[in-house]
Amino acid sequence: MKSYKVLVTTVVGALVSAAVVVPIAFGAPAQAAPPTPGPIVKLWSWNWKSVAKECTDVLGPAGYGAVQVSPPNDSMSMGGSVWWDVYQPARYTLTSKFGDETAFKNMVNTCHAAGVKVHADAVINHMTGQGSTSYGGYSFGKYNYPGLYSAADFHSPTCTINGSDYTNDASRVQNCELVGLSDLNTGSEYVRTQIAGYLNKLTSLGVDGFRIDGAKHINPNDLAAIKSKLTGSPYIHQEVIFGAGEPITPSQYTGIGDVHEFVYGRKLKEQFTGQIKNLQSFGQSWGLSVPSDKAVVFIDNHDTERNGSTLNYKSADAYKLANVFMLAWPYGTPRVYSSFAWSNSEGGPPSAGGGFVTDTNCGNGQWTCFHRQMTGMVGFNRTVAGTSVGNWYDNGNNVIAFSRGNKGWVAINNEGGALTRAFTTGLPAGTYANDLGSGSVTVDASGTASVTVPAKGAVAIHVGGSTPPGPTPTPTPTVNPGNVATSFNANVTTYFGQNVFVVGNVAALGTWNPASAIALSSAAYPVWKATVSLPPGTAIQYKYIKKNPDGSVTWESDPNRSFTTPSGGTATRTDSWR
Repeated sequence: MKSYKVLVTTVVGALVSAAVVVPIAFGAPAQAAPPTPGPIVKLWSWNWKSVAKECTDVLGPAGYGAVQVSPPNDSMSMGGSVWWDVYQPARYTLTSKFGDETAFKNMVNTCHAAGVKVHADAVINHMTGQGSTSYGGYSFGKYNYPGLYSAADFHSPTCTINGSDYTNDASRVQNCELVGLSDLNTGSEYVRTQIAGYLNKLTSLGVDGFRIDGAKHINPNDLAAIKSKLTGSPYIHQEVIFGAGEPITPSQYTGIGDVHEFVYGRKLKEQFTGQIKNLQSFGQSWGLSVPSDKAVVFIDNHDTERNGSTLNYKSADAYKLANVFMLAWPYGTPRVYSSFAWSNSEGGPPSAGGGFVTDTNCGNGQWTCFHRQMTGMVGFNRTVAGTSVGNWYDNGNNVIAFSRGNKGWVAINNEGGALTRAFTTGLPAGTYANDLGSGSVTVDASGTASVTVPAKGAVAIHVGGSTPPGPTPTPTPTVNPGNVATSFNANVTTYFGQNVFVVGNVAALGTWNPASAIALSSAAYPVWKATVSLPPGTAIQYKYIKKNPDGSVTWESDPNRSFTTPSGGTATRTDSWR
């Protein structure tokens, strides 16, 4: 057998197609509704402790409706060197490289307390293709899982899916082995019962939904039978990758639950590397494979970010703007993707101690933490739900703008220069915070606003909107009698999600500690302002810093700025970022 390292590269390409046969009517439990309000966020390869903390600190306050987590079951161990070992289940106990059952349960409870539902990635089509030891210390063979499965529980005789099978033989796609992974006989009542028992175990711990991995490789009748054994009504969304001309289609699975819309991300890559003016008509007529009411949409996932079929975090501004569009445009249930930075497409997340994933640190460059850059758009997405697109504008190239009813308005600039013009927003008169960073937008009585849309940037506003969740600004200190009221005015250009602070050598300026730095207001952007009470007659050294959406800090260049406060009265510092 080829090594799985070779085969996993093959599967990423092969998975751009996969199969199943007939549409069916189901008498299974009701499908839960998608998380409403609020989109899904996929924190892929985060450990349970880190997901819990993120639910409390970011996801709940931002309004994300649900978090999708990685497979929680025990899996074949490659010692953390690869990401794909967690997609080779060894057994259904919760002893994964992301944490044990106690940590998993604590994570679910913590997320629920923050108002965030939890969806688990469920790998139920197959078991392993190699290895003999799991992260939980369990010994197994490819067709022998003591206490769980034996050779009789797998499709026999064994066969391997060939590339041509996707267009020529749906039964082989569903009954043969995907890249050498032992294919469970999901037509077996015993196998169905074991799978359902595992999913019910997760539901008993509070899990609200499941992402069904490799659903295209499972006959929809088998999935329906498994679903009929589930307790409650968990939300189900299935990985069914559309391929042109294939006999297996996403529509064969929509009776079971929602389906991942893979064409969506491919089409948006075409536009955000071309001309986004065309997006005025974006929808199912573009060849999308799943209708809006059944689609889970995304810009990328852990497979597509590696196989080049979609944009990914390395696409920089185009990626950010495509995600803004997804959260603003009325199609499907959006899912924002966030994971770890990679150079080796097979390399695993940061880990230690035999491959157990270490805590996520959004400031060390090892994790993308991209979802934090979209927190402002979560409120937008929730507010505009159910409204239609209006007031479309484009400049004939790569700047677009549109409203969502009278609830929200967004402008996206995928060009290299800023654009300033009067836009028809469709919103009531008022001043609205920019959901994508600093500043505000004032709408007049006619619904018109003069807005500068930054190069490779966007502006979004919505009724009831506020600035995105992030570090709590330090209040401007009260000026004590005898102290000097010092105004800091810094001309600093930022991208959406960044905030500017001043920090220095005295306690009133945080004693060089970024966590205690003084937040500057962006109301007069690009000039950031704050007034700080400083001791009189004192030599002050200071710098400006940017706090980034991922939690990291950018310092301006040396040397330190310096001045001496007067013996009383006021002082003013007028600077530009360097």
